[in-house]
Amino acid sequence: MTSNCYIIDTSSLIELNKHNPMDIYPSVWEKIEQLIDSNRLIAPKEVLNEIKQIDDSLSTWSKTQSKMFIEPTTRQIVIVKDILDKYPSLIKIDRRYDADPWVIALAIESITDPQQTLLSIKRIVVTEEKLRGNKIRIPFVCKKFAIESIDIIDMFRTEGWRF
Repeated sequence: MTSNCYIIDTSSLIELNKHNPMDIYPSVWEKIEQLIDSNRLIAPKEVLNEIKQIDDSLSTWSKTQSKMFIEPTTRQIVIVKDILDKYPSLIKIDRRYDADPWVIALAIESITDPQQTLLSIKRIVVTEEKLRGNKIRIPFVCKKFAIESIDIIDMFRTEGWRF
């Protein structure tokens, strides 16, 4: 049986909190926390850094979800350099933090991790960015690396969640 592991981008968490605030839709956030607790929803530490700059209430919640945020590894650094060599416009120079290449690098690293070969785990990037022609965004780069990318609502559908 295949189990999904989701690597989530800042955009999905911010949009989720915007349209489903934690104080109004606690059941949504309980499901998110269940995925985190089961190691099926992760994000690079750069996502946390972006959240801290953008959304105070989400930042407070994120600080309690330390299991979710993965510190960069040496291998991820190499992967990010490779991504940015091929797709330099993926990041915006004027941003203090830009998690996009780190999200993709975490997905690539976890897909090719030799310790995971015995397990049947499908890695899926979750982002609110959309594939738009040749515009260099997360879905475009994911496609080039044969990584599936979906939005948060599609993650809910994949998980069979109803609220």
